[in-house]
Order: sequence, then C-alpha cells, then structure tokens
Amino acid sequence: MEKIVILTGAGISAESGLGTFRDKGGLWAQHRIEDVATPEGFARNPALVHGFYNARRVQAAKAQPNAAHRALARLQKRWPGEVVIVTQNVDSLHEAGGAARVLHMHGTLAGALCGICGHRWTSPPEMEVHEPCPACFQPTARPDVVWFGEMPYFMDEIYDHLAEAALFASIGTSGQVYPAAGFAQEARAGGARTIELNLEPSAGASVFDETHLGPATEVIPRWVNQMLVRGRTR
Repeated sequence: MEKIVILTGAGISAESGLGTFRDKGGLWAQHRIEDVATPEGFARNPALVHGFYNARRVQAAKAQPNAAHRALARLQKRWPGEVVIVTQNVDSLHEAGGAARVLHMHGTLAGALCGICGHRWTSPPEMEVHEPCPACFQPTARPDVVWFGEMPYFMDEIYDHLAEAALFASIGTSGQVYPAAGFAQEARAGGARTIELNLEPSAGASVFDETHLGPATEVIPRWVNQMLVRGRTR
C-alpha cells in the first residue's frame, strides 16, 4: 500500500494552547529569535535561553493533544501502508495523542544535550546555567532542540521516506523554514501527490496538488476519515 509522509508544524499544536512564532503576546513575541534560538544567543546569554526553554517546557507539560493529533495517530494505526510522521514541533503531543515513532527533526523539549561530547539525556523540568553533563561532567548542558543555523535531525531518513512516498501531507506549517519548506518539492519530484492542510495557504502553496484550509481540529480529522475510507476500498 501507499506510503504516506506527513510533516507537521506549529499550527497543529496551536489549538492545544502552544503558541507559534506569529502569536502576539506569546513566549516568542517577548524575545528575538536571535537571542533564544541560535547557538550565538546561547553563548551570549545562556541564562536567558534556559529561562525561555524552561517556560516552554512548563507550557508544553500542561498542553493536551487535540483532535488533530489523535486523528493522525488513528491514520498511522489503521492505514494499510506505512504512515511516517515528521514534525518540526518540539512538544510531545503526537506521542501523547497515540502516535508511534515520530521523527522530531527539531529535537524535543524533553531532551538535554551536552554541547561538548554530544551526550543526550532526559531534561529536568528546569535547566540551569552550567548544568553538568552526566557523561563527561562538563557544565555544558543545553536544551536538545535544533536552533537556527544548526542541522535538523534525521535528515537522511526523512529524505529516504520522501523518495518513497506516494502521498506527502504538510500540516500547520508556514512553509518558510528550510529544509522542511522544501519537502513538498522533494516528494513531488519522487512522484508523490502533495496536499496541504492549514489554517491559511503557506508560502509554498503553489507546489501542492490539493489544499484544505481551516482549523486543524476540523480539517485533519475530516481528511483522515476520507483517507481511511479510501484505504478500505482499495
């Protein structure tokens, strides 16, 4: 059966109360990206960066998966072929909603990373400046999230999946941040049909064969239901 590759962005978690880059008054609105989401920002002011991600960690811990997360988990379980979920989100709402393995290309809030030896471990609820690495004991712990200017995780695996996809779906993402913004073109070049499910058209809307606009909690469950009917009739 057809392989489906799904890319999700901040839009799928917005209805669970997690803010996007554009939200006025949210965590991102209070800081410049250069100060809290780059290696240079962390080098300049690690206390500010840790404080920012500590706040995001608290926010994410309170959030609950919504109907869109649960619908994708249902598709993953019931579709006759493989369904690969790739997310730009650093929350764990896909997993909380019942999804199996999810490729977190931008890391997760639940993880900590040593800036020297690369060791990874589960983050405490709050990280502090000079937090020691449990492997090399150096005071160089940082959130295990991919910042601007860094290479996202799982890229080789993701591109392999895109090359094998019969359908690529982009959900709740602006289409402005690369390399994820190029996934639709990559999948299309391999012969996949492309579909966008979003609150509004993304920056790369022209590369999609099909578009469904509206709130994620409405659009995604409806699309999943249609796909599962299709899967049963093939």
